[in-house]
Amino acid sequence: METAREHPGAIAVHGPEGPVTYRKLDRMADRYAAALRDRGVRPGDRVLIWSHKSVAAVAVMQAVLRVGGVYVPVTGSNPLARLSLVVENAGPALVVADEEAVKQAYDADDAEWTKRLVSFGGLWDGAADSAPPEPHRSAPDEPAYILYTSGSTGAPKGVCISHRNALAFVEWAVAELAIGPADRLSNHAPFNFDLSVFDLYAAFMTGASLHLVPQELAYAPVQLVEFLRERCITVWYSVPSALSLMLRDGGLLDAAPEPLRACLFAGEPFALQHVKELRRAWPGVRLLNWYGPTETNVCTSYEVTDADLERDTPLPVGRACSGDTVTLRHTDGSAGDEGEVVVTGPTVMLGYWGREPQQGPYHTGDLARRDEDGDLHYVGRRDQMVKIRGHRVELGEVETALMTLDSVFEAAVVVTGSGLAARLHAVVIPAEGARPSLLAVKRRCAERLPTYMIVDRLSVRDDLPRTQNGKLDRRRLAALAEAGEL
Repeated sequence: METAREHPGAIAVHGPEGPVTYRKLDRMADRYAAALRDRGVRPGDRVLIWSHKSVAAVAVMQAVLRVGGVYVPVTGSNPLARLSLVVENAGPALVVADEEAVKQAYDADDAEWTKRLVSFGGLWDGAADSAPPEPHRSAPDEPAYILYTSGSTGAPKGVCISHRNALAFVEWAVAELAIGPADRLSNHAPFNFDLSVFDLYAAFMTGASLHLVPQELAYAPVQLVEFLRERCITVWYSVPSALSLMLRDGGLLDAAPEPLRACLFAGEPFALQHVKELRRAWPGVRLLNWYGPTETNVCTSYEVTDADLERDTPLPVGRACSGDTVTLRHTDGSAGDEGEVVVTGPTVMLGYWGREPQQGPYHTGDLARRDEDGDLHYVGRRDQMVKIRGHRVELGEVETALMTLDSVFEAAVVVTGSGLAARLHAVVIPAEGARPSLLAVKRRCAERLPTYMIVDRLSVRDDLPRTQNGKLDRRRLAALAEAGEL
């Protein structure tokens, strides 16, 4: 997993600092690798990279791999308290950070791990006269990187991904999309989010150019649309939330998408009405719905067709890909056409760092059903299955019903109260020029759902709380609803 050296003069990465060729990126990675070696980083050591997106961060990732290390990307906006939890779990030999993060750490001046902290500039200067090391030849099942996600206990957990895990997905994706040196890939996701794996390594595998979307633009719809057009992006990949904002507020469909040829989305369901808008406006652009948790990366794929313009149910997540096998398991463990999504194959993680290795199939906690054509349909999370007045309710099913209203742009449903006092509280972003009423919402629920699934309360907002990766922050939304702050 290194940069594509066979395209030395081509642009490798275009970041906030400007464009960098593959030749320069290769030399940067060598110099950083020498510095890591000189600071005692050895094969198997973790190196934490705490930074906003930059060419330097990409080069350090490559450098870590060249010395046989394991890189741990953490977005620069992560607070010091959370970073300390990640450091405690990962036990990095070194923490490399941008100047802003270094200042934040030293201002706090109460963390022991700051003794292992160095800035990109300090690391660079520390290898001015050092010869680069010979690249370490990592075994396929050795760890390459660790991505920290939110843990159910409140502490972040590190998803450990091997070289084999990553390459199985990237090789499939490159072949599926026929990525080549002429392509210009966007990088919307932060480096600690698994969507970025495609952006980085599909480019490096093929000699395509990678264009880093600055964090401050990640949810600025007008600027994102300008970025897409000005950079002449050919393959776009992001969470649906970003595309929805670009549709609603960024004028995404105001002009032809040339030279865009593929638009990929993953990480959360994409509202059907928005998918249809894209398909009608972009008949020549491939639209692919990818599914998979961080623990497996992309394990199923579905390509949108003209037939989907006639559907009135959410898009499927498709069929197994990346060499994986995907089955649905009932609560008793038997296979069927409905149940929990269980993944086996080359993309399944090594395990959570510091815990027992992953053994056998990975149980995702996601619920799905298989249709008569063999495509999987995402139903929701096991932990989103709630009880309302004695009935089991999947919140995603209620949200899907609300999204069929023309007056609703986006919807989320949470539960407030408990027992007999439990209520379904819908929170919606209205469509442009519209404002849904509680009566309209109740009527739509009554048309499509059992009586016990009819929404009790409605809040209309301009936006919904998001996690750092751009997904709906259900925990915060539920807390706001319980506190009566919606």
